Amino acid sequence: MAESLGILVNSDKFLDYVVKLTEAAHKKGKDIKIFFTGDGVLLTQKKDFAKLVGQAKLSVCDVSYRSRELTGDIPGVGFKDLVTQAKNAEMIDECDRYVVL
Repeated sequence: MAESLGILVNSDKFLDYVVKLTEAAHKKGKDIKIFFTGDGVLLTQKKDFAKLVGQAKLSVCDVSYRSRELTGDIPGVGFKDLVTQAKNAEMIDECDRYVVL
């Protein structure tokens, strides 16, 4: 079983860090899960967000997304990936390492 890394993104300031960390962990064969919440959901609207697709399991807090009146498709995120904070709690429990940005 591959080591796992969970990344909680609750800020809209660090997309470049998220992308670089994800790329590095992916190259090392890590199982990566990223949960976007709070202002972090605003990163789903950035062009570079698509760089995460295929490198990590992406989940977005539905309440945060809707409360910011965001709409439309999110690269790499299906309807079932718009989730509650319970998904974040699962990620914390399942991952070997957990980073907050």
